Amino acid sequence: MRPSFSNEYGGTFVLIEPGNNFEFSLMDPIFVGARPVTQVEWSSIMGANPSKFKEGWSAGLRPVESVTWFDCQDYISELNKIDTEHKLGLEGFFRLPTNDEWEFFCRAGTKTKWYNSQKDTDVDDVAWHAGNAGATTREVGQKQPNEWGLYDLHGNVSEWTSTLESGKYIAKGGSWLTESESTSVVSKRYFSPDKKSDSIGVRLVWQPY
Repeated sequence: MRPSFSNEYGGTFVLIEPGNNFEFSLMDPIFVGARPVTQVEWSSIMGANPSKFKEGWSAGLRPVESVTWFDCQDYISELNKIDTEHKLGLEGFFRLPTNDEWEFFCRAGTKTKWYNSQKDTDVDDVAWHAGNAGATTREVGQKQPNEWGLYDLHGNVSEWTSTLESGKYIAKGGSWLTESESTSVVSKRYFSPDKKSDSIGVRLVWQPY
């Protein structure tokens, strides 16, 4: 088991140690959300739930969606104000991952198209996509995690990153709305920071000082 911590809002964050994969080197340890931010987590901090798919008793365990990049920055700012406790004896802060960090912790040491396989016939084991999600998001944590204990990196909702290219931010992972091919590790989509979609959510990093 990798070291991890949980906060009172429902998030669990897993230690990702420095290392290399392809051309990227993670120089400092980070803690990564084991799952995308859920509707319950978001509502606990922001007092409202912007998501489209919020009907039913278990909707709170679905990823939050319909959040812009700016909304995510507001959420992170609020979370950093109120969740100031030391984590495993460390001080730090929440933020979005970069595109390269995202691919690094998604791969979890693998070099295949998806973290579990090179074959698209195996995608259903790890991802909710257009071919199996039923035109909706799904509760987090139902699919097979990667080797580092991270869930829903492929599919369910695309995840905002802090990486800006040509005025647009990269979102990773594909979603319930995209075909399985678009949920691969290297797939990326580009959105304006004010883009709001029921297929885009967020996963956080906690960075020790």
